[in-house]
Amino acid sequence: MSKKFMMLLTVLIAISLTSCGEKKEVAKKKELLIYCGVTMIKPMMEIKTIIEKENNCSILITKGGSGNLLKSLKINKVGDMYLPGSDSYIEKCKEENLISDTVFVGYNKAALMTQKGNPKKITSDLNNLTRKDLRVVIGNPDSGSIGKETKKILSKKGIFDDVIDNSFILTTDSKKLFQVLKDKDADLVINWFAVSKWDEYKDFVTVIEIDEKYAKKKKLVIGLLKISKHPEISKKFMDYAKSAKGKAIFTKYGLGE
Repeated sequence: MSKKFMMLLTVLIAISLTSCGEKKEVAKKKELLIYCGVTMIKPMMEIKTIIEKENNCSILITKGGSGNLLKSLKINKVGDMYLPGSDSYIEKCKEENLISDTVFVGYNKAALMTQKGNPKKITSDLNNLTRKDLRVVIGNPDSGSIGKETKKILSKKGIFDDVIDNSFILTTDSKKLFQVLKDKDADLVINWFAVSKWDEYKDFVTVIEIDEKYAKKKKLVIGLLKISKHPEISKKFMDYAKSAKGKAIFTKYGLGE
């Protein structure tokens, strides 16, 4: 076998090995998982696109009721970040030693909502939720942040049991609370204000503010899960979310300070 042939063969093998190495590198693209309450999905999707481009990674965001998401991450034991609709869930995570770091990104606030134009002439009085002539729907306290917040508000007013008795159904999250108004299956709900800013819902609802002595702003905090396989990218995501640019994105969707 000639020396020239041997040299050519060596070069071809080297190229082949380099090509294989490049394929392996592509296959190792880092994948992150974020658990996100429904109300915050839109700003988180915007930030996800930015971080994916800057870090050549793939980020999956699973959305749902904050309580259900917490149960899911504890059972599955996979994931990188958690953003619930209220920081009370983050405090629970701290108690259970589930997170290693947190960043504040904005606020959530509950409000009364009715069909566009308020055809039933409903006022800000929470006792409207006990009216027998209205179809009332509220969130389930055990499945999501809006249900948990609703229970706090109504318990403080002293009418939680009465509203439960008067409710047409209990539903799981903020998206479904809006859907029953859009479909005209309900006259009145309590929901997170921010979702009223979504393009697909803003033309279907009228917002009625709740007195702040009953409905206080709830902090939105992203938690870095201790089980995260990619904490370095997670921290980049969290740093961007808490920056001026990140907070501007949250503000755009009604979640600002």
